[in-house]
Amino acid sequence: MNILFIMCDQLRADYLSCYGHPYIRTPNIDALAAQGVRFNHAYCQDPLCGPSRASFYTGRYVSSHGVMANEDPLRIGELTLGDHLRNIGMPATVIGKSEGTFNEVSAQRFGITSGSDQQKYLRHNGFAPYEILEGLYPDPVLPSDLGYNKYLQSHGLDAENPWESWANSAINEQGKIVSGWQMRNAHLAARVPEEHSETAFTTNRAIEYLDNLQADDRWCLHLSYIKPHWPYLAPAPYHQLYGAEEVLPAVRSNEEKENAHPVFQAFMAEDYSQNFSRDEVRETVIPTYMGLIEQLDHHIGRVLEKLEQKGLRDSTMIVLTSDHGDYLGDHWLGEKDLYHDPSIRIPLIISDPSTPADTTRGLMQDHLVESIDLVPTFVESAGGPLSVRHLEGRSLLPLLHESNPTLPWREFAISEIDFGSRGPRQRLEMHPYDCRAWIIRTPTWKYVLHQKFRPQLFNLADDPDEIIDLGIDPSLSHIREQLHEQLFGWQRTLKVRTETAMDELMARGPQRNEEDFGILIGHW
Repeated sequence: MNILFIMCDQLRADYLSCYGHPYIRTPNIDALAAQGVRFNHAYCQDPLCGPSRASFYTGRYVSSHGVMANEDPLRIGELTLGDHLRNIGMPATVIGKSEGTFNEVSAQRFGITSGSDQQKYLRHNGFAPYEILEGLYPDPVLPSDLGYNKYLQSHGLDAENPWESWANSAINEQGKIVSGWQMRNAHLAARVPEEHSETAFTTNRAIEYLDNLQADDRWCLHLSYIKPHWPYLAPAPYHQLYGAEEVLPAVRSNEEKENAHPVFQAFMAEDYSQNFSRDEVRETVIPTYMGLIEQLDHHIGRVLEKLEQKGLRDSTMIVLTSDHGDYLGDHWLGEKDLYHDPSIRIPLIISDPSTPADTTRGLMQDHLVESIDLVPTFVESAGGPLSVRHLEGRSLLPLLHESNPTLPWREFAISEIDFGSRGPRQRLEMHPYDCRAWIIRTPTWKYVLHQKFRPQLFNLADDPDEIIDLGIDPSLSHIREQLHEQLFGWQRTLKVRTETAMDELMARGPQRNEEDFGILIGHW
C-alpha cells in the first residue's frame, strides 16, 4: 500500500463541508470522506506547528520527543515515519512544509556530513525533500535558494523577494501595494496570479512527483500545504468567494472573561486576540480563510485526479488532516496555542482502498483518536513491523476495517501546551520551563493541568462550547482528582526506554542461566 499524506496548516475541523460547515464548498474533500472514514474526534498533540508535527511524524507524545516550540529540533535518535518506512524499502518524500529544525550540534557530534541523505532527513523531520515551501519568507529569514522565488521569477514575477512582493502583497483601492501581514488587507486579492500561488505551485510539484513514479514503485508522499495558515491573503478569485454574511457567529461569552484563568487571560490580552475579538476583523479575515480552503480543495482534487490517471488510486491510502486549528475569534482568541476544540481538534479523513475497508466507507467515526496514531497506521498498511518500544500511537486499521461503533478504543485523548516562546510568558513573568500544561479529554470532560496555576475543567456534555471553567467548583473536586490520576497514569506509561528491543528485555531476568555468561550473584 502506497501513502498520500496530505496536511493543511491551521485548518479547523469544522471549516470543511463534510464536517458540517454550512457555507464552505469542499467537494473534493467531501468525496474523499465518502470514500473513507471521517474521524469526528481527532486531536493533535500540541496546537503549535513544530511540536504538533513532531508528534505526527514520530508517533510519540510531546513529553516523549521533547519538541516544545517551533524552533526546537528533534533529538537525533528519534525515529520518524521516514525512518520506519525506509527500513522496509519505502521512501518518504515531502513537498511543501516540513517544519524541521536541524539539530546541528548533534549532527556535528556524530559526524553527519553536509549534503548527505541523513542530513537532509534531519533537516526535514525524517522526509526526503522534493520541494520545500514553509510559507513564511520575510526578508530577514529569506533563504537564498528558495525554489518558489526562483519559480516566480521565471514567470516574470520579479522582485528582490518575490514571495513578499507577490504572494504576500496586494493592491488596494488606491492602487497602492500593501502587505498581507496587515489583516485589514485580507479582503484584497494577492498580487500573485492563482496559477502561480503557493497552493498551486505545491500542487504542481506533487503532480510532477506522481508523474515520475513507475508502476512498481513503493512510495509515501507527504503533501504539506502551508494554507490556510496566515498571512490571510488569497489570490483571485478566491479572495471574494465568501462574504461577511457567511461568517459564523463567534463562539464566546462575556462569562469567560469573569475571573478568567491567568493563562487564558494572558492570551486574550495578546494583539491577535484583541483584533480577532472585533467583528470587523472577523468579517474581513474569515471570508478569505474560507476562500483559501476552497482553493486547497480545488488543488487537492487535481492531485486525486492524477492518481486516477496514473492508475494508483486502488493502491494508495490517502489521508487528509491538519496540524492544528485556528481560533478565529472564538473564546476571544486569535491564533491557536490553547486547549479549546477550535485549536486542538483537527480534521482526519482516511481513505483506505483495500477490500477490508469497504464496510466503513462514508462512515463518521466518533472514537477518540490522536495524531500519533498515523505513523503506526502508515507502517502497518505498508506491511512493516510496529516498533513497540518507540510508538505511542495506535494503528487505526481496526477502525478502518471494522464498522462496529462499540469496538473498544481509547478512553481519553492527550494534548500538551508550552507557551515558553509566546507573548503570555512575558505577561505572566514566567520561566520558560514553567509554561506548560497538559490536557486530557474524555468523552465527557476536558481537564487542563497547568504547571504553575490552578487546573481547568469543562463539562463537554453540558457545555460543549467550553464556556464555563469548572476548575475551582468545589462540587467537582472528585472529577478533577479522577482526571488528574488518569493524566498521571498516562505520564507513567510514556515510552522513554527506546534503545532496547522488547524481545531483549523479555529475555533478561532470573530465568537466564547465569553459568552461560559466567556471572554468579549471591551464590554460597
